[in-house]
Amino acid sequence: MWFIGKRGAAKAPLVKESSFRESRKDYRITPEGVVVFAFVLVTGLAWLFGLEGRPGWLAVSVYLGAPLIVLALMVFLPRWLFSLALLPPLVLAVFSVPEFSTVLPIAFVVTGALVVPSIQKMEEWERAIVLRFGKFHRVRGPGLFFLVPFADRVAQTVDLRIRVSDFTAETTLTRDSVTVTVDALCFWLVWDAEKAICEVEDYRDAVILSAKTALRSAVSRSDLSVFLENNEKIEEAIRSEVDCKTTDWGITVQHIEITDIQIPESLQVSLSRVAQAEREKRARVLLAEAEVEVARRYAEAARMYDEKPTAMALKNLAVLNEGLAAGNSMLLVPNSIADKIGETDVFGLEALAKLNRKERAEGPGEEGK
Repeated sequence: MWFIGKRGAAKAPLVKESSFRESRKDYRITPEGVVVFAFVLVTGLAWLFGLEGRPGWLAVSVYLGAPLIVLALMVFLPRWLFSLALLPPLVLAVFSVPEFSTVLPIAFVVTGALVVPSIQKMEEWERAIVLRFGKFHRVRGPGLFFLVPFADRVAQTVDLRIRVSDFTAETTLTRDSVTVTVDALCFWLVWDAEKAICEVEDYRDAVILSAKTALRSAVSRSDLSVFLENNEKIEEAIRSEVDCKTTDWGITVQHIEITDIQIPESLQVSLSRVAQAEREKRARVLLAEAEVEVARRYAEAARMYDEKPTAMALKNLAVLNEGLAAGNSMLLVPNSIADKIGETDVFGLEALAKLNRKERAEGPGEEGK
């Protein structure tokens, strides 16, 4: 939550998901280390039973309880300095038991306490930066590896998988003086853990802030229309610019995606009107082009009909056939078509008319008979 102080509203963070700065840890307690620790304690307890007979319950409680308390404290205080401070009370607690007359119990307990933080494990996608006396020693992982007590420490663990980070470019002016707010995604990965830790303080924020700067620069160099139409080219230009910086840090930027572009509402209305006018213009141009194409086809058809009268006659018959097929009781036929039909008597209409006249003429005489 962002609180409003006396000077006004607090500013939003530069990076939406800034990396969380963890407290220093020299090691971490692993299940494998705990298993080895338990094995050492049980072995020591069996050894004591063999040498000194059967110790009392107080001796066994101190022998097992004191290391467990130290182990619990090491989980919450994973520093070699704290571990070193816990060893003297542990030695005194074991040494104070009268039944332990030798240093063997102390040796087993101290060995187990030192073995637990020395056994470390990294997952397949993790790498550990190991420092020895403050200097870079090596990159360890994946799998199990060992630390020299009080000399080695894991400075930081690096994830080598592809990451995606969400960032935003605050209100920025385009080249044609339009205020826009752009959100984007950055896909990146670490390929050299040593450089990522030793060359830059916080490589996560460094990558996102570099991408943010490149995005704002790309917005200011482009007009709004170009920025809206050529997203892919702008994304590639941003990726190349950021990748040039991060390569020296052992980091590769694979892709930049612009997810949202926010513009003022008043400008949105204007752009909507412009888009509508552009669509109407295209529609009218397409309609005019269609009229021109139809006229051109009509001209070609007329020229072909003039050259071939038979084709025109067939066209007339096709038109007449379509009208008759529609089932209309009245059909209006142009004079030109009627004359052609009269000349050739294609459908036998003239012969049918003569037959009807002949029947009407012969009809009264037959009735009189």
